[in-house]
Amino acid sequence: MSAEPETVAAPPPPAGPRRGWPALRPLLLRLHFYAGVFVAPFLLVAAFSGLLYAGSFQAERIVYAEQLRVPAGEAELPLTEQIAAARAAHPEGELNAVRPSPESGATTRVLLSGVDGIAADHTLAVFVDPYTGEVRGALEQYGSTGALPLRTWIDKFHRDLHLGETGRLYGELAASWLGVIAVAGLALWFTRRRSARTVRGTTGRRRVLGVHGTVGAWCAVGLIFLSATGLTWSTYAGQNITELRTSLGQETPVVDAGAAGGGGEHAEHGQGQGDGGHQHDHGADGATPGGVNLDIVLAAARSQGLTNPVEILPPADAESAYVVRQIQRSWPEKQDAVAVDPSTGAVTDVVRFADFPVLAKLSRWGIDLHTGVLFGLPNQILLAALALSVIVLIVWGYRMWWLRGRGTAFGRPLPRGAWRQVPPAIGVPLIAVTVLVGWFVPLLGISLLAFLVIDIALGALRRHRSGRRATVSADPG
Repeated sequence: MSAEPETVAAPPPPAGPRRGWPALRPLLLRLHFYAGVFVAPFLLVAAFSGLLYAGSFQAERIVYAEQLRVPAGEAELPLTEQIAAARAAHPEGELNAVRPSPESGATTRVLLSGVDGIAADHTLAVFVDPYTGEVRGALEQYGSTGALPLRTWIDKFHRDLHLGETGRLYGELAASWLGVIAVAGLALWFTRRRSARTVRGTTGRRRVLGVHGTVGAWCAVGLIFLSATGLTWSTYAGQNITELRTSLGQETPVVDAGAAGGGGEHAEHGQGQGDGGHQHDHGADGATPGGVNLDIVLAAARSQGLTNPVEILPPADAESAYVVRQIQRSWPEKQDAVAVDPSTGAVTDVVRFADFPVLAKLSRWGIDLHTGVLFGLPNQILLAALALSVIVLIVWGYRMWWLRGRGTAFGRPLPRGAWRQVPPAIGVPLIAVTVLVGWFVPLLGISLLAFLVIDIALGALRRHRSGRRATVSADPG
């Protein structure tokens, strides 16, 4: 007699491969976790120093009020007399630039380079009362925005922790990862269920996660912007950005300060660069190279519509022209520049900001927005809010990590193998994009590769230890 076959329930069909965001989410989660844990200290320093920088403009006006402001008079002295007063008080160094009083009650700045005790890339700013010729003091100045010692100290702390080129690597690393963390976090927030994003009525880790995600989502665009614009100052990624703009013909135009009909050998003055080791031929009064009357040079620039604020840059030799350029970085920006033949007062070249290539304009606007000068006080308030947001996100992020370990120890990292869940249709283009971005932003690529190598090594070590324990348990002896 044949027995009836035993009825066995069919096993459930294997789950199909994940597609789209569900497949990518575990990988983004692991990336966001590792980047947040290891890069957050760098970002915390950058955010704190950025917060200080956002308020440095107002602090500078208060601290240096004696040098920056004077009682408004009826008429200003000729510029040559103001320069002569500055040179009489400070005959050391070479004339680097002159910034005439930009508004009523503001002092004129006479900038000197090659002064003992002043860094090579800095100048000594001598402040002159434009109405009386009184010298109100002298301070070290840095950069095209005219940063004085307080703002310069904060700026360098933000950029390189006062560690020079080595410290700049910290800033580039922070800027490189800030955008990645923001993009990954934003994607994770949008792919969560709407109910999971709700903060009200929740407690513990879920509430911390909700606050962290909501704050991050609101400020993600600003953080991505800060990351992109911050990289323009960096050592390696910044060089790649400059080379890319040059290859596309989008570099910033420079006014030709060479002799009439000559090349632009000294056109770097149009960018406000110091003359470094150049030695000028001073006139008898020691005010300007060759005793040139800068009032004539300034009048020529005014005839071309260059309104305040402006900066006058002497030539590197007697065959080149003076450059007068507008230096207003707030909206609407004034960035026109002209070259003026000092012997005739004729304008030999003109560069208009309106004619800048698109990428040159975007770079200028992006940098000025990043530094808080484009829209003045509202711009600075926005930067301060973003800096505070980063600090909150980092604190709450570490809080989540702690709560993940149930309050007794930091939580373990997310499980490995997330990349195996990504289908080739997504994984291959993702790897290609990652390699390209890692090459263009080298510190991001190197640190990401380091994370990967360490993660693989730790995984191999854990498997090796598990195998040894299994072997010992199976050994009957």
